Amino acid sequence: MIPKMSVGWQTTMADLALILFIVTAAGISSEIQKKDALPVSGEPLAIYSDAEGAPPLSQWLAEQAPDQRQQLSLIVRYEAGHAPEAAEKAIEMARAAGPAGQSARIILEQGVKAEALAVLAFDQGEEKMAQTLQQDRQN
Repeated sequence: MIPKMSVGWQTTMADLALILFIVTAAGISSEIQKKDALPVSGEPLAIYSDAEGAPPLSQWLAEQAPDQRQQLSLIVRYEAGHAPEAAEKAIEMARAAGPAGQSARIILEQGVKAEALAVLAFDQGEEKMAQTLQQDRQN
């Protein structure tokens, strides 16, 4: 004899509530990620904010583990109408970065508030990374 299992409305309701919870949590998570997203394609290894009391950018860079595959991105966000000041700030940060600033990617974005960030990430173009790896192998 095969026992017959009955499923009540409570089980169905619990399943639907769980599905609703999962969908809601996934939606909230993606919204948070979009809001705080950085315009770099790789996962950021280190993020520097040029805020009051922060160490100089050159000192912060010296404290990071050096790796030829890392790309320094200087991101300057500005309020509407302040693009020229943001461009000057980006150039100032590139100079302050020293040798790393010579090949830095500079990104200017209009945002809600003005801020300046430096991001180290493994997000160099594939062709540049392949060349670097080949050069390392030859040496």
